[in-house]
Amino acid sequence: MTVIAIAVFAVAYGLIASDRINKTLAALGGAAIIVAVGLLGSEDVFFSRDTGIDWDVIFLLFGMMIIVSVLRQTGVFEYVAVWAAKRAKGSPLRIMILLVLVTAAASALLDNVTTVLLIAPVTLLVCDRLAINPVPFLMAEVFASNIGGASTLVGDPPNIIIASRAGLTFNDFLVHMLPVIVVIMVVFIALLPWLFRGSFRVEPERVADVMSLQEREAIRDPALLVKCGVVLTLVFAAFIGHSVLHIEPSIVALLGAGVLILISGVEKSDYLDSVEWETLLFFAGLFVMVGALVKTGVIADLAKTAVEATGGDALTAVMLVLGVSAPVSGIIDNIPYVATMTPIVSELAAGLSEPTHSNALWWALALGADLGGNLTAVGASANVVMLGIARRAGYEISFWEFTRKGVVVTAVSVVLSAVYLWVRYFIIG
Repeated sequence: MTVIAIAVFAVAYGLIASDRINKTLAALGGAAIIVAVGLLGSEDVFFSRDTGIDWDVIFLLFGMMIIVSVLRQTGVFEYVAVWAAKRAKGSPLRIMILLVLVTAAASALLDNVTTVLLIAPVTLLVCDRLAINPVPFLMAEVFASNIGGASTLVGDPPNIIIASRAGLTFNDFLVHMLPVIVVIMVVFIALLPWLFRGSFRVEPERVADVMSLQEREAIRDPALLVKCGVVLTLVFAAFIGHSVLHIEPSIVALLGAGVLILISGVEKSDYLDSVEWETLLFFAGLFVMVGALVKTGVIADLAKTAVEATGGDALTAVMLVLGVSAPVSGIIDNIPYVATMTPIVSELAAGLSEPTHSNALWWALALGADLGGNLTAVGASANVVMLGIARRAGYEISFWEFTRKGVVVTAVSVVLSAVYLWVRYFIIG
């Protein structure tokens, strides 16, 4: 059964990477084979937190997609698009930097999927106004989202899992993760002109056209905007206050979507037509295939092998956890990976005599899992959502187009993280 699980995942992943068939069909086909051969049953698929579909992710996405769909009816995205373009004086590079900074900051407080759902429509509108290709902007934003989300406890789901297992607080993440994330963001922004070279040409008349626009005229329904603002404020407050309220973000998103539908009075077609159904189905199929790898012990065996290779040396253990977590999280979803790795890291940390070194293991796991999501198009939930939004807008981003950029961003991020971990916990102490 282990061989079947590996083979199905490898073939499906190869098809997704090749772009020869629709990635949703590849994921669902792989999931169908997993279930058909008896690797997973209905209990495993629908009810198990370890091997099944992560409904929290699915319904968080669904709820936020509906909220964003209603918000789109107000014209606020057009307003922000014009505002951003005018503040950047119509310069595509300055617009990219501005949107990247906004995305990273928002992802530190919100789930990075939510941030991408909010910022992508703005990006499409700005690029449409300037008649430039939005693909580089969307990719830069999703990279920034995964980087910024690593800085806080609530910014990325793996951080919540790690904090629960290691007993870490929101302030712990700020003190230990934020400094290196700021450095990585600075370097990432410096790389943008080179990484997306050739993407910043714009016709002067387009710039003049944008500068003459009045952003306030873009708001079509002020009353609906106020209602959306109230609901979004409450939803975001509940996200941030998750540790106090003990209400899962998925429930918050669904409640927010339901309330907004009731008070907005928008037509069903206005909010359901914009839901990324293919993206939701893709995630379901991917969760099932990864669940088979978890159930057969493939992921656990890989993690244990990595830990055994440390030979008891703390620095080696930290670098190995970082070095393994980044590429593995770039290939499979980082949530089941972190869930599998946390008990192993906990056991390894308990065997180290120096508490500082033990903590470094947890930060290595968080940095590797969060930043590794930038490696491939399926490495993080935000990546998949962004590709879906781009496709619906008529811009197809191939697996390899994303990955070519993602490899550079991930490599730079991991190298900077390795230097940070070494200097802070082994040189400074």
